[in-house]
Amino acid sequence: MADNKKLIIITAPSGAGKTSVTKYLLSKIPLLSFSISASTRKPRSNETDGKDYYFISENEFHQKIHEHKFIEWEMVYEGKYYGTFKSELERIWNDNKIPLLDIDVKGAIHVHEQFNNNCLTIFIEPPSVDELKKRLQSRGTESLESLQTRLNKAIFELSFKHQFNKIVVNDNLEYACMETEKIVKEFLNL
Repeated sequence: MADNKKLIIITAPSGAGKTSVTKYLLSKIPLLSFSISASTRKPRSNETDGKDYYFISENEFHQKIHEHKFIEWEMVYEGKYYGTFKSELERIWNDNKIPLLDIDVKGAIHVHEQFNNNCLTIFIEPPSVDELKKRLQSRGTESLESLQTRLNKAIFELSFKHQFNKIVVNDNLEYACMETEKIVKEFLNL
């Protein structure tokens, strides 16, 4: 990868607020452009294909893996794959923007290894596992089983937080957003 190609990664356990922080950054820093991930899961009612995710079949996802189309990919939950297309990053760089990735913890580690100093990784940490559980429950999208799966995964992901450039604790969303904005602007010399 070329030295001038920077990217920003926001990662967190599910429910910690990474999507809210990502949307805030996109509204505040025009140089950033959202990197749309591919996913095999079904779209939620408020999601649009090609805007929130590229929703593709599991077969198509496996074909793209075989063709080396991903910079990173992961089976995040049983049968649910997520990944970042190499072409998505190129699309954003060709537009003279900086890709902003909102991705899974393992995927974030994998991309960081490839980009080193050209990559800023920010881990959004929930104030506690109890608070995370409340946030996930309040979504109303989780069964008891999927809630427990997400919590177990979150506890595991928290153990990797020190592998990232910065950690922002989201106990107050407004503060977490402003803190993350400051970190990103410093990295980009804005």
